[in-house]
Amino acid sequence: MNDIKEVRSAHLDDFYYKVKHQSGLTVYIYPKNKNNSTYAVFGTKYGSIDNCFKIAGEKEPHKVPDGIAHYLEHKLFESEDGDAFARYAKTGASANAYTSFYNTCYLFSCTQNVYESLEILLDFVQSPYFTKETVQKEQGIIGQEIKMYDDDPQWCVLFDLLEAMYHNHPVKNDIAGTVASIARITPELLYECYNTFYNLNNMVLCVAGNVDAEKVIAMCDKMLKPSKPIRIDRIFEEEPRHIVRARVEKKLAVASPMFNLGFKEDAGGPMAGVEKVARTDILLEALAGDFTKLYRSLLDKGLINENTFGKEYFEGPGFASVIFGGDSKDPDAAAEEIKKEIERVRREGIDAADFRMAQKSLYGHSVSALNDVGNIANSLAALSLSGRDFFGYIDAIADADIDGVNARLETQLMPEYSSLSVVKPFG
Repeated sequence: MNDIKEVRSAHLDDFYYKVKHQSGLTVYIYPKNKNNSTYAVFGTKYGSIDNCFKIAGEKEPHKVPDGIAHYLEHKLFESEDGDAFARYAKTGASANAYTSFYNTCYLFSCTQNVYESLEILLDFVQSPYFTKETVQKEQGIIGQEIKMYDDDPQWCVLFDLLEAMYHNHPVKNDIAGTVASIARITPELLYECYNTFYNLNNMVLCVAGNVDAEKVIAMCDKMLKPSKPIRIDRIFEEEPRHIVRARVEKKLAVASPMFNLGFKEDAGGPMAGVEKVARTDILLEALAGDFTKLYRSLLDKGLINENTFGKEYFEGPGFASVIFGGDSKDPDAAAEEIKKEIERVRREGIDAADFRMAQKSLYGHSVSALNDVGNIANSLAALSLSGRDFFGYIDAIADADIDGVNARLETQLMPEYSSLSVVKPFG
């Protein structure tokens, strides 16, 4: 039997259905019936960092090549009878997929033929088809993609930063792997990883938009193959608290210098709860939001570009950091300005007016995002696969207090654990 619950926000007049399907899959249905479009995400808790894992009951861990999760994402669209994109073309849906550090998601959006498109999604993701010939063909395609990213300045400035911060954690490795690592991928390895991580108990389906919940569940009843629960232990080498190096620099074909300034955090335990994430996000907005003295000072001095500057709490299983970044005529000066402001706030605390502005800004952004069915479906998937509640994050922002946000500075944004990654133009 399917277990169906209605989940409502403590602060918003909005709800969604959470269904524990009899197959083992968790299904989220977020009706937005005044919307013309529908967006669906079928995701698994499996990403680039999962290169060493152990299945409950087995003695030895599985060690697989870097890039295999991304490789598997590419290959699942193919079948013996063709590919999923050709099938979607007949329903008019727009389809895509992505692999992150710890998730892989398959998605489509459409304005018609919703349930036919949903049937395609549930079908091809559950129907792996790998042969030696097709796997070898994909190695060349992904190899070209890897080489392309080697010249992408935004990609390079991030992964150079991660390599400067992390000694052992696989978050420092490129999501797509390397040309050498993907050359070791075989059909057998793909099936091994698929059968482990594409277990429905390790996956979620999120559908948002103009949908009928009963019809979504009926399609799940028709298409989902029951899965026995499986326990997967993800194995990471111990990660030291200290960074690898304080500064790295690379020259690429860019018009102006770019930087990423990262502050490594101790993240040896489980992923943070929504309260910790919400407080961190409010802290970053109060520090460097576009209404702050720091932001205006950086902008007035030409140390940031208003179109590229950003900040984020970058975290996942076994890793966490805060990253500031963007274009800058003087990345080192920008980094020093940011560090000085962090230390001032550590001494004096967040200004009460800045706290209120940051809280209102983040809350307003989160609420307005509920008008976007794509944002809803992707956020539901990401939060669920991280063990977090969708409305919990919004409620945590609304309920945050300034003391709790200031307390984040006791363990975050420590200058001794910071690294600066810079990409500069040739010449």
